[in-house]
Amino acid sequence: MPEAKSLITISHSAEETQRLGRSLGPGLTCGDVVALHGDIGAGKTCLVQGLAQGMEVLGRVASPTFIIMRCHTPGCADAALYHVDAYRLESGEELWEMGLEDWLYNGVVAVEWAERVEDSLPAERLDIHFKILGEERELTLIAHGERFYRLLGYLQTCGF
Repeated sequence: MPEAKSLITISHSAEETQRLGRSLGPGLTCGDVVALHGDIGAGKTCLVQGLAQGMEVLGRVASPTFIIMRCHTPGCADAALYHVDAYRLESGEELWEMGLEDWLYNGVVAVEWAERVEDSLPAERLDIHFKILGEERELTLIAHGERFYRLLGYLQTCGF
């Protein structure tokens, strides 16, 4: 696989982080994985809320910390959004036991605390690393695979 490509952007607010997610959402399809890395309070769930808006899925998006995974039903979109919190998982194998293969077949999978299960995620994916800079957030998007390279190019045209 070719070398990964990246894009670094600064978010000045939760609304800007959600706007990034809204811009990403329409470009995602079944089988896509968005792997979110970063400390607590960095904005991972906020970005997933934007993804859900951009994908036009139904329901309120909240962190699935205690239930591990929430499935958000497609509205106008073709794909469900599977929002996973891997913080409490012991290994990536647990994701497969819980149904990752089915989730990928039926929708987009957004994984918070992806660093805990990274070895079990597909090689082609979008990694987003969050770094807290006081009130701002530095988001580093790393595209693995042609589809995600094109998605980064699209985000650049949107001003990110």
